[in-house]
Amino acid sequence: MAGMLWMLASGLCFVAVNAIVKYLGDALPASEAAFLRYALGLVFLVPMLRPILRNRYTLRSLSLFAARGVVHGMGVLLWFYAMARIPIAEVTAINYLAPVYVTIGAALFLGEQLAARRIVAVLVALLGVAVIVRPGFAAVSSGELAMLGVAVFFAASYLIAKKLADEAPAPVVVAMLSITVTIALAPMAASNWVTPAWHEVIWLSIVAAFATAGHLCMTHAFRLAPVTVTQPVTFLQLIWATAIGAIWFNEPVDIWVVTGGGMIIAAVSFITWREAVIKRRLVTPVVNQMKG
Repeated sequence: MAGMLWMLASGLCFVAVNAIVKYLGDALPASEAAFLRYALGLVFLVPMLRPILRNRYTLRSLSLFAARGVVHGMGVLLWFYAMARIPIAEVTAINYLAPVYVTIGAALFLGEQLAARRIVAVLVALLGVAVIVRPGFAAVSSGELAMLGVAVFFAASYLIAKKLADEAPAPVVVAMLSITVTIALAPMAASNWVTPAWHEVIWLSIVAAFATAGHLCMTHAFRLAPVTVTQPVTFLQLIWATAIGAIWFNEPVDIWVVTGGGMIIAAVSFITWREAVIKRRLVTPVVNQMKG
């Protein structure tokens, strides 16, 4: 229950991030808004300075940190772009596709097996995306294409993070992400810089605070409960995003987005459950081992 409550708090924080970014719209270029979100969030790294400085870095770990900063930065940039152009519920629904891409990437690049059941789940998720964007029946917008790219980049970031888990402690991995993303976005932000108003800086500072709090709550949730328990709570974000879009931004509730999002959620839930079952089998001793 504690893990579920922490994940609930995490979801509320991320929905707040979505709502504020949606409110800001395209007042600032996407690259600048994304840069400011991470640059302003660097203040939250002050408590992590000691582990960052004490950690021993290798050429391999530095390369992985840099690569993750670039791919995650591209994902954040496209996410800011999409938020200003498509409904908040649609952004949330398509973003659930990232764990599906992680499953595909783990099979292609990490050598993990992709069983028939997982392949079916992946196909269901991709069909859910087709239901949302309806190519051939409705024009696929630039925001929808951007969100499909977001899921790919965030999945790549997660796969690199799995590699980094063996190279550095978790606080260092989280802190280095903020640092490298800020550095990666800086040139793109500078090339199209627009002087932000004070209220925009304040709102983006609040976005950084909510995002940091969301990640911290998620970390606590993972420590207190299995992913199979906490993962379903994250899907409440689609309900909240749909409600916020309808009430605050006058976005109509799209049955295609809800249906496609439900299909993606079902696929992600199945993949998460299967991973938990496999891990349980790996750690559960056989009868002879228990006797020994």
